Amino acid sequence: MSMVDRDVNDGVTVGAAAELVGVTVRTLHHWDEIGLASPSVRTTAGYRHYTEADLQRLHRIVAYREAGLGLDAVREVLDDATAEIGATLREQRSQLAERIHDLQQLDQRLERMSEAHERGILLSDEAQSETFGPDWDAPRSRQARTVWGDSPQWAQFAERSASRTREQWQSLSAAMSTLQRDLGDALDRGVIPGSPGANALVERHREVFSNFFPLTRQMQVCLGRMFESDPGFSAHYDGIRAGLASWFRQSIDESARTYGIDPDTATWH
Repeated sequence: MSMVDRDVNDGVTVGAAAELVGVTVRTLHHWDEIGLASPSVRTTAGYRHYTEADLQRLHRIVAYREAGLGLDAVREVLDDATAEIGATLREQRSQLAERIHDLQQLDQRLERMSEAHERGILLSDEAQSETFGPDWDAPRSRQARTVWGDSPQWAQFAERSASRTREQWQSLSAAMSTLQRDLGDALDRGVIPGSPGANALVERHREVFSNFFPLTRQMQVCLGRMFESDPGFSAHYDGIRAGLASWFRQSIDESARTYGIDPDTATWH
């Protein structure tokens, strides 16, 4: 015979009570220790047993716990004759609604973060063209994940992209366009790489670019090389002004030297 099949009129052991109400023995011991629910009788052998009334209380505790009430609230509901159970449960529902709202927002943030890690910029191709200009190649931008997807910088880029609005992208795009226009103007004026004017532009570039991910000066040197050597980047910069890709790379190198960085040995870190 199972220990829960016996007549509970004489009381049942803590193990049998735990099985009957669907909790652990450890839980019953805890409730006993805090005075929430204790066995009412003691056998001649000195063992404490739960009576039918004790078990009814345990079932009520379990019911309210499953409804989300904390142990203090459960105690108040069961022991305070003036407690308004309906009001307590309505308050619990209100708190639950807040939690559901918070969890829904968390789910939305997780969804955007996941998509950002996959796609990078969370704008449609049409919205990207409107934001970054008609020459923007949205499919090519998505290919960046293939190259950089395993890097810390891609993770940082995705984390920022997930929370960035279209208006913020537009503001960042405007800042980049203004900078590139000023780079072209500097080249037209004959600004020399390594001069204060060129160094200021290089620093502006590092600050603006750091909106994507933190850009160290060594990393900026590596970008300068890519701006000059990569056909896509060089065409973009030389399309602003002929020779701008090489001038900008030289300007980045000379600025790095003022910080003790040898451009020839700079690495991506």
